[in-house]
Amino acid sequence: MASAHWSCLILALLSGLSQQLESFLEEKVHDIEVYSTKISCKVTSRFAHNVVTTKAVNQANASKEVSFDVELPKTAFITNFTLTIDGVTYPGNVKEKEVAKKQYEKAVSQGKTAGLVKASGRKLEKFTVSVNVAAGSKVTFELTYEELLKRHKGKYEMYLKVQPKQLVKDFEIEADIFEPQGISMLNAEASFITNDVLGSALTKSFSGKKGHVSFKPNLDQQRSCPVCTDSLLDGDFIITYDVNRVSPANVQVVNGYFVHFFAPEGLPMVPKNVVFVIDVSGSMSGRKLQQTKDALLKILEDIKETDYLNFILFSGGVTTWKDNLVQATPENIEEARTFVRGIEAAGMTNINDGLLRGISMLNKAREENTVPERSTSIVIMLTDGDANTGESNPSKIQENVRNAINGKFPLYNLGFGKYLNHNFLESMALENNGFARRIYEDSDANLQLQGFYEEVAYPLLTDVEVEYPQNAILDLTKNTYQHFYDGSEIVVAGRLVDEDMNNFKADVKGHGAINDLTFTEEVDMKEMEKALQEQDYIFGNYIERLWAYLTIEQLLDKRKNARGDEKENLTAQALDLSLKYHFVTPLTSMVVTKPEDFENQMDIADKPGEGGHGDDPLHGLPDGQLPPSCCTLLLCGWGPPLHHPSPRERRCHLLQH
Repeated sequence: MASAHWSCLILALLSGLSQQLESFLEEKVHDIEVYSTKISCKVTSRFAHNVVTTKAVNQANASKEVSFDVELPKTAFITNFTLTIDGVTYPGNVKEKEVAKKQYEKAVSQGKTAGLVKASGRKLEKFTVSVNVAAGSKVTFELTYEELLKRHKGKYEMYLKVQPKQLVKDFEIEADIFEPQGISMLNAEASFITNDVLGSALTKSFSGKKGHVSFKPNLDQQRSCPVCTDSLLDGDFIITYDVNRVSPANVQVVNGYFVHFFAPEGLPMVPKNVVFVIDVSGSMSGRKLQQTKDALLKILEDIKETDYLNFILFSGGVTTWKDNLVQATPENIEEARTFVRGIEAAGMTNINDGLLRGISMLNKAREENTVPERSTSIVIMLTDGDANTGESNPSKIQENVRNAINGKFPLYNLGFGKYLNHNFLESMALENNGFARRIYEDSDANLQLQGFYEEVAYPLLTDVEVEYPQNAILDLTKNTYQHFYDGSEIVVAGRLVDEDMNNFKADVKGHGAINDLTFTEEVDMKEMEKALQEQDYIFGNYIERLWAYLTIEQLLDKRKNARGDEKENLTAQALDLSLKYHFVTPLTSMVVTKPEDFENQMDIADKPGEGGHGDDPLHGLPDGQLPPSCCTLLLCGWGPPLHHPSPRERRCHLLQH
């Protein structure tokens, strides 16, 4: 009886404590009221200018910390961040990263409140900042970012993360889209809300060149249940659209800058010779290998009979399905399915020999004319770890692969999971005209693999070159592409030597499945000027900013594999443009300054990189050394000091919060 009595007493005490804790937490939440969150998106010719504004008030009778969290696309560049506290605005300025570094280190050593930009998901980075706000005071956070929307599987996608964490009286997403080619389709969907509720909170329309999307859920529509005080707004809001394509190419010129979009449709597919180089080391066993096999079996259903293929498996050694490439006949595809189902994982990771075997096979097929003359070759490599047997030096592997491919076809690297050196995979792919993708260890990993394959499964043109009148163009972005894939788009931008020229001509040349093709676009500058007057409805210098964005992006990609003077030159060019156009890139930082105190300023942001070791920027660094990708925004002078931790604890605090 005594035991039961004490048990009841303990349960009662625990229950009381739980209720007090719940009450305390609820009170803490309601101390800070976020009363307005607005996301304004303005898109002109695929170039998106987005502003996220959050307003909050401290209703407590003491100062409180207010946090602002935004997830933005990894491909975006932050262009501005401002804080407004009780009507006083503290603006952001973009500076060279090294200039702000000492101020950053000083602030960290003093334990100042910090904000952070870091990778947080498949497509997003997280921007976080916290400030102390006096009792009864209001604060407004405003973050601006820009990005060029890429065409993917036949549509452009704007990806917005919605996560207000509480009911918001005035919540709104508003997108205005202006496309001189005209809009052919426009859609919006949310992962966190039922279609019934979405339908009544969402409006969307498009006509001619203009489209509009508005999402304004009222408080009742935001509730997770009719009597709940928590919000169900927690997930992805995605806007997709495409444009009319009367012509395969479209050129737009504004204020001496031009952009050239190229996306032909209806062309026959170029046959492809594809080698899948698959990691079957011990770490791939279990779920990862099963998902890989499921994806390969699905991919085999989509391979055309005119294609040629083979599978190369690597662990400690290398195994091939066939000695040479084979045509994707029904009989061979059935045999390939049997081979894939029987794949098992064991052993080490010999990336070098696996890749070189696949590349050699493609080279041999071309040399011996065992594949169609008008076909194109592709290597797709999947691995979940670092090379640990055979040649294991990443630089040497990269050199071997570069010499073996010799610019003849692209390499696409897929990194499965987080325990790998993504920078190595990306650098190797970029210098061989491909790209790298991370495959996330989720239940849909097989769908991620299939989705990647669909991006490169339908080549329509090879050796594409975009040409302009001689001596008429300056500062041209990349204008040669090894492949054009169905559903994608080639974008080239530049500057005109003579802004007053009357006509502008552009040619796109490429090898098709049947013959060589040339696509010509001629622009009457007077007509162009007249047609684009209405573009001011969005914002005026979008083509110049689009050109700058694309140029910086390509310079940073080239820089990854450059050395010596070339790397210094590429760095200087990218830095100059980042500063001129106010972009936060891996070379710059955003600094927020309190006007009355110049010393109290802080560094926000390198964009995060993707490296090995789970992307841990602290990995391998001695205590006291700052990681180069620390991506931090310090609001010096605001907020209470932290306790007095070691330098490493301070850096971990920044990375975790």
